[in-house]
Amino acid sequence: MSTAEISSNPSRGATPLDLPSIKTAPKALLHDHLDGGLRPATVLELAENCGYEDLPAADAAALGEWFRDAADSGSLVRYLETFAHTVAVMQTPEGLSRVARECAEDLAEDGVVYAEVRFAPEQHLERGLTLDQVVEYVLEGFRAGESAAKVNGKRIRVGCLLTAMRHAARSREIAELAVRFRDRGVVGFDIAGAEAGFPPSRHLDAFEYMRAANAHFTIHAGEAFGLPSIQEAVAFCGTDRLGHGVRIIDDIEVSSDGTADLGLLAAYVRDTRMPLELCPSSNVQTGAVDSIEKHPFDLLARLRFRVTVNTDNRLMSDTSMSREMHKLVEAFGYGWSDLERFTINAMKSAFIPFDERLELIDEVVKPGYAVLLG
Repeated sequence: MSTAEISSNPSRGATPLDLPSIKTAPKALLHDHLDGGLRPATVLELAENCGYEDLPAADAAALGEWFRDAADSGSLVRYLETFAHTVAVMQTPEGLSRVARECAEDLAEDGVVYAEVRFAPEQHLERGLTLDQVVEYVLEGFRAGESAAKVNGKRIRVGCLLTAMRHAARSREIAELAVRFRDRGVVGFDIAGAEAGFPPSRHLDAFEYMRAANAHFTIHAGEAFGLPSIQEAVAFCGTDRLGHGVRIIDDIEVSSDGTADLGLLAAYVRDTRMPLELCPSSNVQTGAVDSIEKHPFDLLARLRFRVTVNTDNRLMSDTSMSREMHKLVEAFGYGWSDLERFTINAMKSAFIPFDERLELIDEVVKPGYAVLLG
């Protein structure tokens, strides 16, 4: 067991730490689902174009409200049911490329300079596209979005993560797909879906393939199922990062004298600097935590785990990177130096080459926060 003193120094700079100013800060995003970030108006237009008639609302405002309310169930399984509508309109070349393009544009407009956006190609084959075609159209959309952002004076780089569904049996195939496209914009592999009953160890073949190919992967773990899911992802599967990982808090005890006692798993995760892809609003919606104020993000940050701030699903959570950061500022009193640290944590943990990570940190992130710190 290891013990660590909890401490924090949330310095504040000259620039007011409000939502508009946070939007101007350079941000890095590691955990964002493509099919969870559509614009409501786009869902409506694509549904009309492809003949999908099962949407629960007929105008953009009402549809956006429905997604948010439906996701606020306190259940990961119920939360995941909302994706039936977004996936349904992402079955054509037009739908895939448009959603990817708008994703890059929206993130850039929010001040995100680097993003890894994930999606499950196996869920987009209903209209005859092949796995390779699905990935090609999405990557095409990301590049178009990057170019459009540049025209508007915004800088963003988008890397793609290919996700396999943990309840299905195509993970090795998707892992091979990720490696096949890794020089064309795919930066890693992931598994996602309901955790209970579908442990990550079921997909060992895929993870072993990724390791053999010297390729990166992350695993959704510790969102709803707790420490056993994290233990398998770390010890058996060899994950590079933990998707969510919020339940690592179950292996930490805080005593009345202000010290924290870390169990062996929590200590290992911290000692190895394993990144936690924490998604505050989403974690509240799925019942992983009770509220932003009770989210273990702050404890983990003060204990110097490698915490990162993420959106998960911008449509379902009605959120953005700026809003997630602002919620944390309001809940825990963070200053600009804290937000800079969380951003650098994310850039250090990105699945792009070291020199490219370093360039973004030194030439974009640090100068951007230096201005805000005053």
